[in-house]
Amino acid sequence: MNKYRGQGLLVVISGFSGAGKGTLIKRLIETHGEDYALSVSATTRNPRPGEVDGKDYFFVDKERFQEMIQKDQLLEYARYVDNYYGTPREYVESRMQEGKDVILEIEIQGAMRIKGQYPDAVLIFVTPPSAGELKRRLTGRGTESPEVIRKRLNRAADEAVGVEAYDYILINDDIDHSAELLHKAIQLQHMRTQRKLPFLYEISRELRTLD
Repeated sequence: MNKYRGQGLLVVISGFSGAGKGTLIKRLIETHGEDYALSVSATTRNPRPGEVDGKDYFFVDKERFQEMIQKDQLLEYARYVDNYYGTPREYVESRMQEGKDVILEIEIQGAMRIKGQYPDAVLIFVTPPSAGELKRRLTGRGTESPEVIRKRLNRAADEAVGVEAYDYILINDDIDHSAELLHKAIQLQHMRTQRKLPFLYEISRELRTLD
């Protein structure tokens, strides 16, 4: 761990389905991967074309998911559009100890649970520039039925409830620009006084021993 940087942060990325969260995180990892670790969520939903178990998600059945809940192996979990999603605890905490900022892509109810356990977690809500653009992105995926898209749009109308608890709102209109804004917002958190006090105290002690 870099002693100047300290322990890694938990960074929660939420937002409307179709806002481009996954693409944004991918670009962040591509450009600044040395600073970050991407948490892999467990889910009971079926894989989309091209998704790989253990890389994109841990795809599990509902019985296994319930077992993970009972054994306290999840930092948080939530139900969304008839499926369950959760964050495995061990991976997240070990990477933070290594000094990595761990990115969690989770829904707003899970974000509130994370904030309760880790008060210094950074919460960022991603939104497209307009409602029309959100519908266009969801339809453009070509991976979901019109019924599922309608469910996601209806859910999106309620997702802003509670967003005032987030630290930042990021309007994702240009992926490269948005990824850089995301990186800067996260890295600024490492400069907060409460995170730097141990380092400052160490310097103070050393100053008293200098000739």
